Formats: sequence, C-alpha cells, structure tokens
Amino acid sequence: MRAKKSSDLISPAGLIKLMTHALMGAALGLTFSVTLILSNPAVASLLDHSGSHAAIVVALTLVTTFAIGATLTGAVFILVEDKQS
Repeated sequence: MRAKKSSDLISPAGLIKLMTHALMGAALGLTFSVTLILSNPAVASLLDHSGSHAAIVVALTLVTTFAIGATLTGAVFILVEDKQS
C-alpha cells in the first residue's frame, strides 16, 4: 500500500505555480481589456460618456476575472498533475 503524500498545491512551489497562473491571467485580462477599448469604437464611446473612471473599472474587472479564472485553472492542473505522478 502506498503512503499518502501531501498535495503539491500546499507546498511553496505549488503556491509559486499558482501565483504564476494568476499573473498570467492578469496580463491576459489587461491585454484583452486594452484591446477591447482601443479596437471597438462603440465601447470607447460608451466609456467616454460614462465618467472619468469607467475605463479603469472595466479594465480592473476584466483583469480580476481573468486572474481568478487562471488561478482556479492552475489549481486544477496542479492537482491533476499531482494525481498522475
């Protein structure tokens, strides 16, 4: 019978992997939001008429959403990789 080993997710290396996934998601969200604002005139016009901080709020919302999604996906990847080895 195999001994139970602790999950790689709880170790310092696992936390660094999760942080890496979160940062990748944040970078992707920022790229997506800037591209959306600059390439779509309807969105740019809507944000222009919405107030002074509307573009920042939209960008931060997308960055946060992408970062959370990438972190959760990274956790699943780490757990699946841990089960296979």
